[in-house]
Amino acid sequence: MGDMDIANLASHLVIYMVVLVLAISAHEAGHAWVSHKNGDDTALMLGRVTLNPVAHTDPIGTLLIPIVSFILGAMGGAVASIPLIGWGKPTPVNPRNWRNYKLGNVTVSVAGVAANLILVIAGFVAAKIMMSQGFGVGDFFGQSSNPVAILVGYLMTLNLSLFVFNLLPFPPLDGSKILQTFLPQSAEPIFNLFEQYGFLILMALIYIGVLRIIITPFFIGLIYLLRL
Repeated sequence: MGDMDIANLASHLVIYMVVLVLAISAHEAGHAWVSHKNGDDTALMLGRVTLNPVAHTDPIGTLLIPIVSFILGAMGGAVASIPLIGWGKPTPVNPRNWRNYKLGNVTVSVAGVAANLILVIAGFVAAKIMMSQGFGVGDFFGQSSNPVAILVGYLMTLNLSLFVFNLLPFPPLDGSKILQTFLPQSAEPIFNLFEQYGFLILMALIYIGVLRIIITPFFIGLIYLLRL
């Protein structure tokens, strides 16, 4: 890898991490804010209703693993298939404080992915404005060295990935909490058993590429909308 390649990798990594930290911070802040609106001030008292990344950054999940995964993926070969994943500090909530448990469980769970969707829309609007000034769709997906185009591209793709990923019905993802809200009480023991192994199942699906298969149609739809 030459000097230019290293410089290009470094610039992409910096922009990638800025967007990832923003995406994770917005996701966790969304959980905290909506939990407060439902009557629980646990996260508010701990300073989590903020976009300040210091409040939400997990050294391993937000920094180490994404950086290592990004570098390994950029190196090519077999490791190129390693998914770029990350997470922040879990937002502390006390469901017993919610005025309505079911409403609180759904709205707090949805809040995180809603924050990511808002960032996708913001990136999409920025991309359309830039396209009216001469940028092409490919400029947002690796065909440009323009740092603004790279940032807008990551803003759309990373947040879209987090949006889809967190809606999957596997513990500990938000989708599992939404599913649990609507399950009959008789299904609770099965869900509890599933919760014990949900993370392992999720990691297996990521490893064998199922996650990419699920997310790819959403990326295709994003590109289609950009070309309209």
